[in-house]
Order: sequence, then C-alpha cells, then structure tokens
Amino acid sequence: MATPHIGAELGHFAKTVLMPGDPLRAQFIADTFLDDVQLVTSIRNVYGYTGKYKGKPVSVMASGMGMPSIGIYSYELYSEFGVENIIRIGSAGGYTPDLKLYDIVLATGAYSESSYAKTQSGTKQKSVLRPTPELNKKIIAAAKHLKMPIHKGIIHSSDVFYRQNSDYLDTVVNKRKCIAVEMESFALFHNANVLGKNAACLLTISDSFVYPEKTTAEERERSFTGMMNIALEASIR
Repeated sequence: MATPHIGAELGHFAKTVLMPGDPLRAQFIADTFLDDVQLVTSIRNVYGYTGKYKGKPVSVMASGMGMPSIGIYSYELYSEFGVENIIRIGSAGGYTPDLKLYDIVLATGAYSESSYAKTQSGTKQKSVLRPTPELNKKIIAAAKHLKMPIHKGIIHSSDVFYRQNSDYLDTVVNKRKCIAVEMESFALFHNANVLGKNAACLLTISDSFVYPEKTTAEERERSFTGMMNIALEASIR
C-alpha cells in the first residue's frame, strides 16, 4: 500500500531502482531510455516511474537532496515495495586533479561525519560505509561493456553544502582519501545494510574544488547520459 511519501502499490516498482536526486532527471531518464513507462508516484512532485529497458523492468525515482530525504525514500522502497537494488546516480564535486567535469565515479565507500546511522538504528557509529560488492561488479562490467571509463574511490557524503571554512578538506582529502563529495550515499548504504538489501552509487562530476568550471542545472538534468547508460545496463545484468 502507499506510504506517506510514495503513492504507489506493491508491485508498481521493479526490483531495481535508479535514484537520481532531481525529479526532472528521473523524468528525463524515463522519457529518454524506458519503454512502456508508467508514472507510479508523484507525491511532493518526487516522480517515480517504472518501464522497460531492453525488455526488462526497471524503475527510476528521485531521492531529493541530502541524507534525510534519500533516507526516507530508500527505506520505504526497500521495506514496503519489494525493491532489492538501488543505484544512486547523482552529481558530485571533484576533490582531486584527476577528476574533470563529466568524469564518472563509482563509490567504493562513503565517508561521513553524519550521525545518520547511529540515529536511525542505534548502530555503533561508523565513518565509512560500503556499497554492495556484487552490485558494484555489475556496474564495472556494464561500464566495460559500454567502453566507458570510470574512476573508483571513496567519496565524502556531507550533511552541509555551504561550509563556513575549508579546514575539513585536509581530513576528507588527505587523511580519508576521498576523491569527490556528494550528500546522499552514506544514508543509502546504511539503509541497505540494515535491511539486507543492495545499494551502489554512480556519480558524474558536476563541479570541482580544483578547477573553476561547473555545470548548469540544465546540464545536470540532461547531460549525464554516460552515467545513466551504465546504470541501466547494470540494472538488467
């Protein structure tokens, strides 16, 4: 049955859900890549769609921004709608010179200062959470099949977008070896671990802490097709 945040029914979602942050990016993926598409939820204009990719069912739904938002949606998808796999497909800021605009990053772990895991389940706080190895292997295989290079490394999941100082960069870049920053994956990985489900995170570099270039909102919505293709290919493996 529907939840307060997702207006769908059991069976409306495929076993695998691709999860961008932006509802318009979810709509773009559904309109561009999926056949036989149905809008299965639109509460708060957070769109969720189910269709077919190369004849196999796949869903795409927005997560909103930040750990509290993806924490709600991913938990309900896993616990109420029979979803087994969530692949976050989002944007990130590059921390290292090796990452240029539009480069694709696969998270091998998510470091965070967040208390999400401790607050959500009383879990003894861990600063680094890992994605599901089997799901990451499918993503790596899909990228290889599509001949698309990907960078792999630990990412920083931050609770704060606008920080008042840059002292934290020494910790996350030099000590924790994080290669990029976003705001959702730590909560997603924790929910998957708690519920015995699978999660992964694929990111496109949208801006950089090293270089001045950055993408526009429209480019983030429509131009991250390499990451989208990899995630879709992985979803049907």
